[in-house]
Amino acid sequence: MCDEFKKSIILEFDMSDLGKMKYFLGVEVKQCPGGIFICQRRYAREVIARFGMEDSNAVKNPIVPGTKLRKDEGGVKVDETQFKQLVGSLMYLTVTRPDLMYGVISLLSRFMSNPTTSHWLAAKMILRYLKGTTDLGIFYRKGENNSKLMAYTDSDYAGDLDDRRSTSGFAFMLGSGAVSWASKKQPVVALSTTEAKYIAVLLCACQCVWLRRVLKKIGFEEKSGTVILCDNSSTIQLSKNPEFHGKSEHIDVRFHFLRELLNDGVVKLSYCTSENQVADIMTNPLKLEQFEKLRRMLGMTNINDIS
Repeated sequence: MCDEFKKSIILEFDMSDLGKMKYFLGVEVKQCPGGIFICQRRYAREVIARFGMEDSNAVKNPIVPGTKLRKDEGGVKVDETQFKQLVGSLMYLTVTRPDLMYGVISLLSRFMSNPTTSHWLAAKMILRYLKGTTDLGIFYRKGENNSKLMAYTDSDYAGDLDDRRSTSGFAFMLGSGAVSWASKKQPVVALSTTEAKYIAVLLCACQCVWLRRVLKKIGFEEKSGTVILCDNSSTIQLSKNPEFHGKSEHIDVRFHFLRELLNDGVVKLSYCTSENQVADIMTNPLKLEQFEKLRRMLGMTNINDIS
């Protein structure tokens, strides 16, 4: 397929075949007999140097467990332009670094206007974590037995201290590594943990529909329903049993789109324990041991460990 594509492009455009891809828009691609590894270590080092953190002490966790940021109207203001530049640079790193999603997308990006010292210190903590993990990336191993698309989804509950909205997160796995991930504040205020996780499952299901269509276009159609793993039994029951819907009529109608996908066999909801809920890394600051475990489950590894 690749050879045919290159030949057709060469016929239409004046181009040269430079062989296997090594760099693309700041993303380093290492192709070896064991699989494909992607990372952004060069760009990460540039970001660290740009913001003067080369001599800082590295940390192993980007966010201290229990950290909660909120609007700090009485705090000392910092340079808004510089803060936006830093957050924007970190956002681009999330292309290959799902371990940064929660800290960057769900925390720092909420304070782009009127950032204060507390927000700046949180951003510097992520830079210190980045300094010690510049060689991390995702390794897609060749010949993995499990080549089916599957997903993990989770949410916190009322995690935003300013508007009490929850944060949804998901991670899609294909083979040994994550292929799609997100951490996003929910559009409405959830009234219970079950409702917050139900909304998170819907966000994941919508992404699932899109990914299944992409895979079908490139010749890898998913024949059976995509498994979505959730760590809340009440959420699974709510999506499957219509008799429970009377207790959740306050949820917007669009969230019941999930049940239609279940009935059509597009997705399948299954239970997983909280300890193995990979999407937890997208919604909460975690203790180091759990953080590193979930990071490995995402397929993240050090480039020096790739043979």
